[in-house]
Amino acid sequence: MMSTFKSLHILNYRIWFVGALISNIGTWMQRTAQDWLVFAHLTEHDAGAMGITMSLQLGPQLFLAPVAGLLADRFNRKQLLVLTQSAMALLSAGLGILVVAGAAQLWHVYGFALLLGVVSALDAPVRQTFVSELVRDDYLPNAVALNSASFNVARMIGPAVAGLLTVAVGPGWVFLINTLTFLAMLLSLWKIPSASLRQLPRAPAGKGRIREGLRYVRFRPDIVVVLVAIFIVGTLGLNYALFIAAMVGAEFGLDAGAFGLMNSIMAIGSVTGALLSARRGKPRLRVIFGAAGAFGLASGIAALAPDYFWFGVALVPVGLFAITMMTSSNGYVQTTTDPVMRGRVMALYMAIFMGGTPIGAPLVGWVANVAGPRWAMAVAAASGLVAALIGLLWIIRAKHLRIRFDRRSSGLRHFRLVSGAEENDADR
Repeated sequence: MMSTFKSLHILNYRIWFVGALISNIGTWMQRTAQDWLVFAHLTEHDAGAMGITMSLQLGPQLFLAPVAGLLADRFNRKQLLVLTQSAMALLSAGLGILVVAGAAQLWHVYGFALLLGVVSALDAPVRQTFVSELVRDDYLPNAVALNSASFNVARMIGPAVAGLLTVAVGPGWVFLINTLTFLAMLLSLWKIPSASLRQLPRAPAGKGRIREGLRYVRFRPDIVVVLVAIFIVGTLGLNYALFIAAMVGAEFGLDAGAFGLMNSIMAIGSVTGALLSARRGKPRLRVIFGAAGAFGLASGIAALAPDYFWFGVALVPVGLFAITMMTSSNGYVQTTTDPVMRGRVMALYMAIFMGGTPIGAPLVGWVANVAGPRWAMAVAAASGLVAALIGLLWIIRAKHLRIRFDRRSSGLRHFRLVSGAEENDADR
């Protein structure tokens, strides 16, 4: 248990953790309220409009990732976070005022989603790599996993609170409350003395620094295969809000309260997966790809759920295996990347992880509209299984593994993966 929470013994990380948790709760409240605003208030249960909103909010990751990563490697990350967090607070307040005033239209939500996406694209690699200034390298996988746990504890609390508030007072007030939660993050940054942060190497000024980051990844095939798996699952499998809204609203005919509750139930599995990752220590490729396959199977079971109750039960393992894959991937990429390259590599990671949504969300939304929500979840199931297969084939090839058949004394056959050296020894 102590090893699970060891990063919390570090004061700077503890301050950061508390601020991030409060801010994450507000973020999940806004996401839930925004999704339901589009799905049930501004449209007639249009999953495609939800997909467009998600695309606009996450699409800038694709285009701004190189610039965002270079900013994270070149400049003071604490100061950058103050700027991005302040900008997101102002955007949340602006959308909240429009909605409360009754003036919000669908195109307004699209516009705010795009602006928030631009700021978030600049914020993401800075926030991811700022953790490495709070803890030393051997604590980094644990700190990354606890960050994920914080994010998903917030997902347990935020959507449920947002669902109740959306029904009681409307989504606009949820946006305004989220504005206040950004103050917690800004306060935590103010409380962390700059002199106490780890001094990590910075990328020098000059041309070609973005290409340098891309070239670094190109010659790291292990990172490339992780990014491929992340792209597949992130594009087609992790559109949680869309899947859950479509199943809850269209398949089961329930309201925003039920939608928020389902998000929170899924987060139970996500928190469990994050805490297990925090205990695990060093992230491993086999955990990443094994979790991808398990996510695919769990999503397939959720697609077949006969009613609201069993759908909620099925979402727990979906959340557990999804976050195990994401946390392990994040930790693996951060801990195996040179510190001077970390911002650019993590920007590429976030672009592939989040930026695939502009492609996947409208597609999955279209599937939900045309074929039904269950088929949309079947797409998520297929994405996990394909990612696991790609990872397994790469590991077999990279490690020079072979499938070796043995015969037990009972006469039953079984097989296992062995290296070429093991196979030669066995044949002698």
